[in-house]
Amino acid sequence: MSVGRRAVVTAGAGLALALAGASPARSQGPSMRTLFIAGDSTAAQKYADAAPETGWGMALPFFLHRDVRVSNHAVNGRSTKSFLDEGRLDAILAAIRPGDLLLVQFGHNDQKTADPTRYTEPWSTYQDNLRVFVEGARSRGALPVLATSVERRKFAADGTALRTHGAYPAAMREVARASDVPLLDIESLSLALWQGLGPETTKTYFNWTATEQDNTHFNPPGAIAVARLVTAELLRTHVLTPRETRRVEDDVPADRITWPASEETRT
Repeated sequence: MSVGRRAVVTAGAGLALALAGASPARSQGPSMRTLFIAGDSTAAQKYADAAPETGWGMALPFFLHRDVRVSNHAVNGRSTKSFLDEGRLDAILAAIRPGDLLLVQFGHNDQKTADPTRYTEPWSTYQDNLRVFVEGARSRGALPVLATSVERRKFAADGTALRTHGAYPAAMREVARASDVPLLDIESLSLALWQGLGPETTKTYFNWTATEQDNTHFNPPGAIAVARLVTAELLRTHVLTPRETRRVEDDVPADRITWPASEETRT
């Protein structure tokens, strides 16, 4: 059935609640489990025509054991509202299985007040939409995980890294607390990372090219760095166990990133 804006209800609700209350890191059997990503362009798969732009979801498999598969459903330009309105959560729920994970990161486009197809108010519609993702995952026996938005590259004149997401991270933290959902605080961690690197070095992590100065999207080193933060948070929150991850402390060469020649189903 279509999720829409209603709470997700299934005949297997009792089973779903039992699974949702289980230990996050516990696998539901010997088969491969899948980590689904619902998000925006900062996480999305990029293609050759966009290189060197790189979504952090492209780098996440480098840090996960082969028994944890990544299914990246993040799409450029989407907010919680447009992602739901386009039926993209329905597609995830059709594929997700008990023991799988649904990692949700939105906020960049929910901020777009001039676009009614994407804008959400942080303390009402944004939170309502996040709960739809949470309830949807739990209705399938999967574990929802919320991740605050990765920070943009923005510095004050004195070199202080600035927050750019307004109330959205705090609103997500509140949903995570109230709904007892693991929270990956990527906003705070990425802000600290950019502060440590400074205004000049961070240019080598974002999509700065000879023709573009992009302070939102990443190049391969930036995507790898953010994927490492995500993995560390998955471990800290016990969503994954150490045996489900790898190379968390190791360097990953930027040339490991590749871009498919073309998008098979452009949206």
